[in-house]
Amino acid sequence: MVLVVDDSPEALGFVSRALEDAGLTALVATDGRAALALVERVVPDLILLDALMPGLDGFDTCRALKTGPAAHVPVIFMTGLSEADDVVRGLESGGVDYVTKPLMLDTLLARIRVHLANARRAQSARVALDATGRTLLALRPDGAPLWHTPLAQRLLTAMDQDSAGPPLQQRLAAWLADPQAATQPLVCSTAEGAWRLKRLGQLSGQEILVAIEPAGPSPDNDALSCQRLAQRFALTPREAEVLLWLARGKANRDIAQILSLSPRTVNKHLEHVFIKLGVENRAAASALATQALG
Repeated sequence: MVLVVDDSPEALGFVSRALEDAGLTALVATDGRAALALVERVVPDLILLDALMPGLDGFDTCRALKTGPAAHVPVIFMTGLSEADDVVRGLESGGVDYVTKPLMLDTLLARIRVHLANARRAQSARVALDATGRTLLALRPDGAPLWHTPLAQRLLTAMDQDSAGPPLQQRLAAWLADPQAATQPLVCSTAEGAWRLKRLGQLSGQEILVAIEPAGPSPDNDALSCQRLAQRFALTPREAEVLLWLARGKANRDIAQILSLSPRTVNKHLEHVFIKLGVENRAAASALATQALG
């Protein structure tokens, strides 16, 4: 799916038809603000963006796109601007490529295929990280996300929406600028609980790798709760840990992340827990655990 953003109806029609003929699905937006609103509902695989548009121009639109759900989506500028400074400006705003008008369709489609293939490989890697319980993202020093795993994206959105303080990007920028950021995590709250952002290091250039993990209750309280559950239901220590987080309303994927397990291992532990508790579902197991800890 390719989003085409251009204020010219002729250009939109021309490019959209070419994409459809090439077997690609085309979405269209006639200005930057319409594009930003659209990606809040549907995230495309690639964006073709005109640089010169009334209101929010393509460069500002691209910078805004790189702070939202389409942060990982490759952006190709297509414009009549051909000066070297314009090309640099497009790349600095977050674009991955730059083609000039009048468009050469064969060249444009070839570049689209290359960037789509690269984007899909990168997305597959992020999904794989998510499946293993790793909630990771890469940030610029100004707090803008460069890429993130799917779960990290969901948590970032929740952190931004559930906070009464400054915007999340502003808090991230202040945290990354703090010399203590390397050792001092940033704690953010959501409706699901508190989360700790830990700086893992600098990948390359201005790409800072960050992990998100549950802040959660104190380890001592967790250990006591697990001990009570293990004794009450004859569980192994790991089964007690899984049941504890189940009782706290965590999904299997979140439990896997918290305990550094695979989701499949969590499922196996839950099967054993259900048998030992004599229940058939998560709700019943959670109710018994909550009662035992009450």
